Amino acid sequence: MWKIIVGFIIFAALALFVIIQGGDQLDMSGEKQGGDATHASDKPASATSAPASTAPAPAQAASAAK
Repeated sequence: MWKIIVGFIIFAALALFVIIQGGDQLDMSGEKQGGDATHASDKPASATSAPASTAPAPAQAASAAK
């Protein structure tokens, strides 16, 4: 039983050391999807990476239906 407690204390100390050494560069918010998934080292998205097809504006859709 005492080995489990000592192991937990060592693991917790190691985890705290890693978190403290990471400072403000450490992101603990979990997995990110879409636009939130960019990192500081990533290059900004270019204009060519925009989606090719977009939905028509509501005014265009209304006039096309007539």
